[in-house]
Order: sequence, then C-alpha cells, then structure tokens
Amino acid sequence: MLPGIFDDLLSVQLFGYISFRMAMAALTAFALALLCGGPVIRWLTSRKLQEAAKGDLALLDELSKRTGKANTPTMGGSFLVGSLLASVVLWARLDNIAVVLAILVVAILGAVGFIDDAGKLSSAKKGISPRAKLAGQSIAALFAAGTFAWYASIGDRHALLDVFPPLFKDARIGLATMGVLGVCAYLAFQWFVVVGTSNACNITDGLDGLAAGCMIIAGLALSVFCYITGRADWAPYLGIPHVAAAGEMAVVGGALIGGCMGFLWFNAHPARVFMGDSGSLPLGGLLAWMAVVAKQELVLPLIGLVFFIEMGSSFLQTQWYKRTKTRIFTCAPVHHGLQLHGGIFKKGGEPWHETQIVTRAWIVAAICAMASLALLKVR
Repeated sequence: MLPGIFDDLLSVQLFGYISFRMAMAALTAFALALLCGGPVIRWLTSRKLQEAAKGDLALLDELSKRTGKANTPTMGGSFLVGSLLASVVLWARLDNIAVVLAILVVAILGAVGFIDDAGKLSSAKKGISPRAKLAGQSIAALFAAGTFAWYASIGDRHALLDVFPPLFKDARIGLATMGVLGVCAYLAFQWFVVVGTSNACNITDGLDGLAAGCMIIAGLALSVFCYITGRADWAPYLGIPHVAAAGEMAVVGGALIGGCMGFLWFNAHPARVFMGDSGSLPLGGLLAWMAVVAKQELVLPLIGLVFFIEMGSSFLQTQWYKRTKTRIFTCAPVHHGLQLHGGIFKKGGEPWHETQIVTRAWIVAAICAMASLALLKVR
C-alpha cells in the first residue's frame, strides 16, 4: 500500500483520517498558491503575457480596454494547478485509483490549456484549434473513464458502471448488465460529463473571481459527497451507493478548494491575473471527475448550475446566430449581458457592476450547493 507522503513518513494515527488530510490539503494548496502567485504574476507581467480581449460584442473589447483588463496577465491557472497537484501528492493516498486518475485528468487538461494559452499569447495570437482542444479533453476523459471501467470489471465492482438518479431511493440504471453496449454507453456518458464540465468552467472564466469562487463552492459540496460515498456506514443510511475509492477524493477536493482560494487572493476584483485555459479546463475536469467517482453525475448540473447556465447561453447564442444571424441574448455568456445591458434578453437596463454579478453568482452557487446536499435526505 502506497499512502500519501506524510502518511508514509509519519506513523501518526491522525494522518489516517480523511477529514484531517482534507483540511491539510486545503491549507497546503492555499499556502503554495499564495507563495507562488506573486512571483509568477511578476514574471507573466514582465513577459507581457496578456490575452487579447475577446467577446460576443465589440463593446466588450472596449470595456476590457477601458477597465484595464487588456493589460492584465493571464495563465494564472498554472500556479493554481501546480499548487493543487503538489498538495494532492503530499496528502492523498497514491494507491487509490480514483486519486491517480484525478491527477492524470488535471495534468492532461492543464497541458492542453497551457498549450492553448501559449498559442494565444504568441505572435500569431492563435491557440490550438477547437478540434485539437476537444481531442485533448477526450483523451483525458476517455482514459480516466476507461481505466475506471477496467478497475470495476476486474474487482467485481460493477456498481461503479451504474448511473444513480437522484430523488429515488435504490434507483439505478444498470449499465453493467448490458455487456459491451453498457460499457460503451458508460464511456460516452462520462466523456460528456467530463468534457462538458471542463468547457463550462472555461466559458465561466470571464469576470474577476467568478469561476474561482463558484469552483470553491461546488468543490466543497462534491467533497462532502465524496466523503459520504466513501463511508460504508453513512452511504447505505443516506441511500447512496458506497464507493470505497471515493472517500480519498475528498482530500483532492480539499486541495481544489485551497488552490482556488489562493488564486482568488490575486484574482479578486480588480484582478492581478486571469486564470486562462491552463486553469479553467483542468478545474472543470476535476470537478466532473469527483462527481463521476461519487456517482453524482446527475446531480452535478445542480451543484455547478452557474457553470452550465454560462455554457448553455454561449452554445445557444452561437448555434442560433449561425442559423438566423440574430441573437437570443443581449450578449453571451450571460454575465456579459448583465455587465453591459443589465439584462440577458433585453437591452436598456441598468448595467450591473462586475462585483455585483460575481457576488450574486456566488450566492446562486451556494444555494445550489445546499440544495444538492439536501437531496441526500430526500432519497
């Protein structure tokens, strides 16, 4: 058995408790992000690594320049993800397949995001193509889901392939009983969950503190789900599936929360650095992977409702405009519609200040997180 580094070096019973290591993972990731953030931001600023303003409307470009955001460095997700991974290695058990796959998902998506950011900041000002980005995301999602399916099959853990609808006690969609077709359906479903959530977080990353703050709240809710799912005594009582590997993902969730808090220290309005694809893609992927391991994929849209509203508005706007050359929303994603026009369907309202939008999004995220946790007793 290969435990986390501290658990291996210090034979202290305290280090065996998931709750303690979750707290320490959060504090470690937070401290590392604070320590690394300043030097990394100074280096990014000295290299003039700013991303060109972009948006659904030309007015967004003007707003970005007027508020000074056009001169704010990006790729801040690099020190966030580095802090997160270092904390996971220090505090999580590395003999846990869910943890190992979480590390790989974050590393692969972080690399995809870093390459995309670096391309946008080059002289050509072009990141990787949407197809190449999707290919990288698909590799991370399918490798993790495929390995988890293999782990389920060799250990007679077929329940890991099932999908558990919320609200209904003992309800499940038994994909494991469908043979090869069921496995293919499982892989397709998990691909959709991981890639979709990764893109949703990426689209939400548009205002100071918006993505990071919502990620802290959603990460906390999913950490609770992971911890409870990993408890053989609590899970049956609450009517949710017991997944032994899920408990350790709460430690990963702690590192996610702490890393985002450290990043938010620099990203709070007025932001000194932006997250960029190097942070938003892996964070969204990790959030989805936590839901996959805890068997809460169908609750994830509620837990991360802000992310999915942002992605949905952007997708609908793009598809509608391609077909009709008109817009559904005043601007997409919706946070920009509120920022520019004070509404998402009609112009002419009083524009919302950026901090108003972010704070209210955090409130919505918190309400959704509490509602998702309430589902534990609804069953």
